[in-house]
Amino acid sequence: MAYDRYVAICNPLRYMVIMNQAMCIRMSVGTWAIGLATPISHTIGVSRLSFCESHIINHFFCDLTALMKLSCTSTRSVETMTYIIGAILPLMSFILIISSYINIISAILKIQSTAGRRKAFSTCASHLTVVILFYGSICSTYIRPTSTYSVKSNKLWSLSYIAVTPLCNPLIYSLKNAELKSALRKNKNRA
Repeated sequence: MAYDRYVAICNPLRYMVIMNQAMCIRMSVGTWAIGLATPISHTIGVSRLSFCESHIINHFFCDLTALMKLSCTSTRSVETMTYIIGAILPLMSFILIISSYINIISAILKIQSTAGRRKAFSTCASHLTVVILFYGSICSTYIRPTSTYSVKSNKLWSLSYIAVTPLCNPLIYSLKNAELKSALRKNKNRA
């Protein structure tokens, strides 16, 4: 979405040429490939661990850090792999998103009219909000040593990115909807 917004705002006249069907397919296939490869590497790493004592995971889903806590063998290799993969893939996508938005913001600031700037910012605000919510909660959950692992805080942060962010998506993206804005204004005036 960040690249789409970048092309729409920074190269509006070339949008249809750049964001053609082949480009959309390449972006989708790349996203799916990375999205499938990442958990497979974690699954292979965890499958090599031994679990001696409890087989009950203290979490509401089969979370990687909760599984590592149950292992009676060293989890150092899985932790290292998690940090490397967790640093490279999400960091690359985050850098691409941020660089797109830096270019977008610099292009928006060059727009002379206030209405034009407002419309361009509103186009990007919802996606940027979701990105910040998603990456913030994932970093808070996974980008820390397991020695600081707390079951309660990990459950809370996990809930944030698997439930709260997806629940907020429709609300965040619908705030651009004129009908919703009108209904909110009417409701505000009644109060």
